[in-house]
Amino acid sequence: MKNGLSILLCLLFPASLSFAQIDSLQHRIERLCASKNATVGVAVAALESGETFSVNGEKHFPMQSVYKFHLALAVLYRVDKGELSLQQKVFVSKKDLLPATWSPLREKYPEGSISLPLSEILRYTVSESDNNGCDILFKLLGGTDTVNGYIHSLGIKNAAIAATEQEMHHAWNVQYTNWSTPIAAVNLLKQFYQSHILSQSSREILLQWMIETSTGPNRIKGLLPQGTMVAHKTGSSGTNEKGITAAMNDIGILTLPDGNHIALAIFVSNSSEDEKSNDQTIATIAKTVWDYFELQHQAVK
Repeated sequence: MKNGLSILLCLLFPASLSFAQIDSLQHRIERLCASKNATVGVAVAALESGETFSVNGEKHFPMQSVYKFHLALAVLYRVDKGELSLQQKVFVSKKDLLPATWSPLREKYPEGSISLPLSEILRYTVSESDNNGCDILFKLLGGTDTVNGYIHSLGIKNAAIAATEQEMHHAWNVQYTNWSTPIAAVNLLKQFYQSHILSQSSREILLQWMIETSTGPNRIKGLLPQGTMVAHKTGSSGTNEKGITAAMNDIGILTLPDGNHIALAIFVSNSSEDEKSNDQTIATIAKTVWDYFELQHQAVK
């Protein structure tokens, strides 16, 4: 009887310890979020062990360019079905290259009137967060409703894609129509990484474009050890006349030293703090999460 009880305690104790540790991590993140002059939402999922937690995980946050990840999934789904090809040429007119928006694509091809491979436009949209590339892809797919419907068909209901980049530039409040909960964002990352919503080749190319992301170097990646592999997508709004930043976001998949992975979504909304402070908030949360899972890794070793 004593031996049976000892075995039972040995089996239960590690699980209890893990729950206590994840609870402690969540409390640390909650305190950090509460200390900011902003609404901060966080969701975390360890893709191999299944540990999860969130802070303000069910709140609606404006996505801004985070939704380019959702758009890329929808484009690559059509590629996998044979309806589109990464090699097919897409005509880009000069009027597609709007001047008053972030667009490395426009900087490279200022005159437009050129046919570009779909893969090039998609890479600019994901890796460099190109706004004109984004709207060219929305037009190719038939609009935001098509992408919204595809994301919902994956079971991701707590997200909405309603406005193009051009439409978001028309009025401040339009950006709030493109929203996600942190939990929904992490669940979409999990599906992308773990399931077969895309072919292996499409999954690998999107993952590589996210690893090559040039925007937001001081967000999730900001405080992580140099060389850490982070496949991520950022989103940023402007700041209005009242000094409020609607969105400063980063979602992604981190690779730990032991080869395991963490899906992480951090949304900072309606912030009265400056860009450096908002970036630091995201970086500090990501590092706190990293340290927890790295400590777990060391304990196992």
